[in-house]
Amino acid sequence: MKPLLQQIRHTPLLWMLIFVPAVLVAEAVAQHSHTMLFLLSVLAIVPLAALLSHATEAVAAKTGDAVGGLLNATLGNLTELIIAITALRAGQYMLVKASIAGAIVTNALFMLGACLLLGGLRYHVQEYNRAGARLYSGLLLMATVALLAPSAVADLDLVQGDAIMRKLSVGLAVLLIIAYALGLLFSLKTHKELFASAAHGESEGEEHWPTGLAVGTLLVVTVLVALVSEIFVESVQKAAATFGMSPAFVGFIIVSMVGAAAEFAVAFSAARKNRLDMSVSIALGSASQIALFVAPALVLLSYVVGPSPMTLQFWPGAVTMVMIATVTASFITGSGRSAWFIGALLIFIYAIFALTLYVVPPTGQGVG
Repeated sequence: MKPLLQQIRHTPLLWMLIFVPAVLVAEAVAQHSHTMLFLLSVLAIVPLAALLSHATEAVAAKTGDAVGGLLNATLGNLTELIIAITALRAGQYMLVKASIAGAIVTNALFMLGACLLLGGLRYHVQEYNRAGARLYSGLLLMATVALLAPSAVADLDLVQGDAIMRKLSVGLAVLLIIAYALGLLFSLKTHKELFASAAHGESEGEEHWPTGLAVGTLLVVTVLVALVSEIFVESVQKAAATFGMSPAFVGFIIVSMVGAAAEFAVAFSAARKNRLDMSVSIALGSASQIALFVAPALVLLSYVVGPSPMTLQFWPGAVTMVMIATVTASFITGSGRSAWFIGALLIFIYAIFALTLYVVPPTGQGVG
């Protein structure tokens, strides 16, 4: 515990951990103060993200950037899964689907772009392993095709259309989970040598936490982030109505941004240390996990916790944005080299999507 306490004492950002118990207490005594809960939850997630960054870097130093990135993406996506389950229980299917599509686009465009920009501002040209980027891009492309299929047949005049759509969604969910499992087998066992990270001299000689402390911190902080995120999603819906934001915009932009705050901290820090292998692994790995595991898992969970089964039918704009984000990320990462302007372009594409969704919110299509 000594390295953890020293880190907190010498890092002013971690002093904001006081907001974690504050938001938990506020949620218990002032449940209807949605604006206050919203602000407190955001302030609480920031230091938790920074703490998660330190712990994940310690684990990555022992396991390598590929496994470290996978671990961080998995723990980060657990938060988004809990956020989505909370909305699923309330029957807020538009919010759930918007958060799924938004998480994919946010990770593939904004997180990846910000990593390339931050790293590029410090290093003239950065290089990374193309094999991981190709794998995640391929998985994302396949998942996007799976998301496109229900939307493509949604306008057909099918007898028992709702029942057919649910059967199709369940079948696609199972296929996506199997594909994700095979991707893990490929990258972590049968062909793991293809995904080895390049050595970075700057990271050598750094002192890291003991593995036991790092893993324990990861688990505890992930639970705390999940608790705070649950408060956040309950308060942000009411706060959004005050500012005139639609459920689709809230899920696509705000929920995905806050849900990925922990991953942002780790990925940005790795990019500034010229460890772009880890940054790309977090950004694209997290996006592929959302598409291939979180989304199909929510479809299956909707039969247990939801008021009615959820399908994989998204509104056309969401599918279009996910497809563009996937193709763009695949094109950008194909060279294995990057500079700051490439990251800036990705961020501008994301900003175009956000502006469009705010000005022209989607209608009710694909809410079930």
